[in-house]
Amino acid sequence: MDLFLLRHADADTEALTDEGRRLSDKGAMQARKVARFCEAHELKPDLIVSSTVRRAHETAQIVADTLRAELLTARWLACGMQAETALDELRAFQKFQRVMLVGHEPDFSLFATHLLGFGDGSRLRIRKASLTHIELPAFAPGAGILQFSLPCRLM
Repeated sequence: MDLFLLRHADADTEALTDEGRRLSDKGAMQARKVARFCEAHELKPDLIVSSTVRRAHETAQIVADTLRAELLTARWLACGMQAETALDELRAFQKFQRVMLVGHEPDFSLFATHLLGFGDGSRLRIRKASLTHIELPAFAPGAGILQFSLPCRLM
C-alpha cells in the first residue's frame, strides 16, 4: 500500500472547542495547494480517510473534491490517535493501493516513526498541510519505507 499522511492545514485559533476549529483562509489555501500538487504529480488516492475533527475534515474535503476521491471519516484518526490502533485500523483498507489519512500532530509523527521503525517519534515532525508518503509492503511496525515528506510551502 502507498500510504499518504496529510496533516490538517492551518486552522483558526478561536472556537468554542478545539474540535470545532475551522480552517483559516491560509489553511484553505494550503489544502488547495496540496490538492493541486497531488493532481499534478498523479498522486490520487483510491480512498481518503479523515479525522472527525473539523479542521482535518475540511482539509480532506478540499483534497477529495479536487481529486474526485472517495472520502470517509474515522474517529480513530481524531486527536490522540495511537500508532498501534491506527495500524490495526489501516488493515481494513488493504484492498486499496493508495490511501490518504488526514489527521493531527503529534499523532502522525508518532505513527510515521512507528511504521518506519524510528522509535519514539522524536526524529520526525510533520508540519501543517505536509504530505508524507510511506510505502507499506506489510502491516507491521518498522515495515514502512519513506518515499518523501514534503511541507506545503515546497509544493
